[in-house]
Amino acid sequence: MPPTQQPRSTPDTPPHTPPHIPPRPTHRPTPPDRPTQNGASAGDRLHEPRREDCPWCGSARLRTRLRTPGPGRRRAGTFVVDECRECGHAFQNPRLTAEGLAFHHADFHEGHDAFADRILTARGSRSRHLAAARAVLALPAPEPESWLDVGTRNGHFPQAAREVHAYTAFDGLDAGARVEQAYAAGRVDEAHVGRLTDPVTAGRLRGRYDVVSMFHHLEHTADPRAELRAALAALRPGGHLLIEVPDPASAFGTLLGRWWVAYGQPAHLHLMPLPNLVAELRALGCEVVSTDRREPHVPYDLTGALALALARVLPDVEASWRAAPPTEAQRAVRAALVGAATPLLAAACAVDHALAPLLRRTRFSNAYRIIARRTP
Repeated sequence: MPPTQQPRSTPDTPPHTPPHIPPRPTHRPTPPDRPTQNGASAGDRLHEPRREDCPWCGSARLRTRLRTPGPGRRRAGTFVVDECRECGHAFQNPRLTAEGLAFHHADFHEGHDAFADRILTARGSRSRHLAAARAVLALPAPEPESWLDVGTRNGHFPQAAREVHAYTAFDGLDAGARVEQAYAAGRVDEAHVGRLTDPVTAGRLRGRYDVVSMFHHLEHTADPRAELRAALAALRPGGHLLIEVPDPASAFGTLLGRWWVAYGQPAHLHLMPLPNLVAELRALGCEVVSTDRREPHVPYDLTGALALALARVLPDVEASWRAAPPTEAQRAVRAALVGAATPLLAAACAVDHALAPLLRRTRFSNAYRIIARRTP
């Protein structure tokens, strides 16, 4: 698209002012009561009732795929991932409520300290961002004028994608205030704080974009189908939806079990097989342009497993739920253990990357991409 393109069209609604984001509380709510047999306690505010059927297809043929306390937690109880024997959909059961997700948010990040920072950054590396941007450039369609990145966090994907789509305006949407920081840093042209399924947000963004992207976002949402409908509503007719999510069919899930980082408990609420998402998009009237299990593979499975195991066994001296602050000796011991473990993580990371060209062509590939076109 030439540099003289006309400015993108915008709705007649006034510009959005992001809402105030309250500071994170310094204390957490009271933990839930002792769990009952179905995994949730009576009067438990943090969990929905346990489901006896699949939230995707309604089948009652469920099996427990994973039971884990989650990484780095010493008090948060057990999380269960059930899988439907009919359609293969995997889901947290019982599922955390919004209050439950907020309650466990700090614990999740305490468990994912310096170890997991090394893995989580691999998922959003610049090279992977560029590959996804080029996948859209290869479509038989004009270069997009406007692009919305849902769950953009700090806006690193839009920042990288500008190198491929120089004349595209990139906006970011995220439930947290990080998107405002991305705007301040110049990584996105507009920052939207909120959720795509919120009626106010959906109304403001309706029909504005040529591309909507969701990178490892759907698995965090309570209702993936509602998220897909909202994403399609934000597209112009003929626009494209780009999705990347973990692949529950990956052989790493069986091999590593509770140490497979893609399970992501308690944050990952759904793990959707590729055929399920393809069928849903077609049912919503989309043309599925392409699917890819090779390029979206993230080389972090062995590193992630080791990091989760280390986070489990190393003393979590800085955890906010501890009754007393750590002593200098405790801090020194942990620092020494972390230093000793660093070469192990580096070696695991090297193995992950060395094996990636081979694994991405096998059932060990751990993620997939779908590009779908909204038909007029």
